[in-house]
Amino acid sequence: MRYYELNSREKEEFKRVCNYLLSHSLVTKYKESNKKDYYFVENNLLVINEYLDILGFEVEVNKNLKVAHLINKFGTNKLAFNLIESITLLIFRILYQEKMEELSLSQHVSIEVDEIQNKFIALGFKDRLMDKTILRKTLRKFKRYNIIETLDRDITAGDSRIIIFPTIQMLVRSENIDNVYEKLQVYKSRGDEDNEEDDRD
Repeated sequence: MRYYELNSREKEEFKRVCNYLLSHSLVTKYKESNKKDYYFVENNLLVINEYLDILGFEVEVNKNLKVAHLINKFGTNKLAFNLIESITLLIFRILYQEKMEELSLSQHVSIEVDEIQNKFIALGFKDRLMDKTILRKTLRKFKRYNIIETLDRDITAGDSRIIIFPTIQMLVRSENIDNVYEKLQVYKSRGDEDNEEDDRD
């Protein structure tokens, strides 16, 4: 295995980064605390995938987005989201697309919490607006998986700022944003009994 060709320091980094991927699924250069890990994955992709293949995983690196994504080859151990989280994820994807069309150089965008809630209303999900408890729980989950970063102390305030990382494009891969709207229409007809949804296209 190529692992045995690594020096002692690289082996320690290898263990740490692989464990991080197994816990967080995504890393991106554009999150400061991820930058070092992202470049380690990019530069050591063959040895990482040689090891993870034994466990049924592989890492996909998108060098354009500067994102590494852990994927289970058997379609299990996917990121699971409840209905509200699934709707919110798609709304993040729409907001990301809208903001990226306004920008030219940045690979991540900044929004405010009010923009999320306003999208819920605009898209016909007024009856599913998140209260502060659900909003806080949802944002913390997305933050854990490096989909977003919160910038302010009170993450539920209307003017609280959120960075959306390009990792969102690895989870919701629709090239045509109309497909995202179509999926939202499907969710609109569903009830809370849809407890688990996976939104990787």
